[in-house]
Amino acid sequence: MRTSSSVVNSNLLWFDHLSRSRTPLPRLFCFPYAGGSAEVYRSWQRWFPERVDVCLVQLPGRGKRMNEPAFTQVAPLAKAIVDRIVDEINVPYALYGHSMGATIAFEVARELARRRCNGPRHLFVSGNRAPQWPRTEPQTFHLSHDEFVAALKRLNGTPTEILDNAELMELFNGVLRADFQMVETYEYRTEERLSCPITVYGGLDDTSFSKESCRAWQEQTTAHCKLTMVKGDHFFIRDPQPNFKSSFQKDVLTAISTSRTQEI
Repeated sequence: MRTSSSVVNSNLLWFDHLSRSRTPLPRLFCFPYAGGSAEVYRSWQRWFPERVDVCLVQLPGRGKRMNEPAFTQVAPLAKAIVDRIVDEINVPYALYGHSMGATIAFEVARELARRRCNGPRHLFVSGNRAPQWPRTEPQTFHLSHDEFVAALKRLNGTPTEILDNAELMELFNGVLRADFQMVETYEYRTEERLSCPITVYGGLDDTSFSKESCRAWQEQTTAHCKLTMVKGDHFFIRDPQPNFKSSFQKDVLTAISTSRTQEI
């Protein structure tokens, strides 16, 4: 059995709370895209009042967890996260993920529902088709080094200073391939729909997915689902434009209001 101190130490590895508020409302867990880390969301705390706790979910294989093996399958990762997140959801909370992070956030919500845990008040996703939508792109995670680098360059998601530097690529190659394996081998299974609302954001210049595949997130919830298209390509969150920032702020703060109403 884990002691309380071991739980705290384990959670410090997984969750980085950016708000100093002792009574956060809500807590917003943020999951990274493939090859990235949750550090991309660090500046987002400034978008919200102090009571909103933007919580970075730090996955193994990157950042301060660089020496840990990265997960290669979504389901085991979601279970590992839920094993620890149960100690963090004693307040109203929401989940947000971009691209691969959207799939992880979705499967975390499902795993929480399977365990009959306190569920998220809202699921925010961006840069990803609905999970049941068939994937047609070829797999890349098993390609040779040169072919894999070429595929990464076409996606335009990994900084060129990493792709063109042999030493950096050797350092990041493992987590990149693990993340792409996680994305490319993900198998959706039909289950009971979520009960929380879902908000979906898509880039107007993102050619990776159709609007129809984004609207199909509606099939994953018994509640409301909203699609908002914003300026930018697939990686619009790395340089968020005012229309995404304002929409996201409004949506999260609306979720707060809803949470308060439900608490009364």
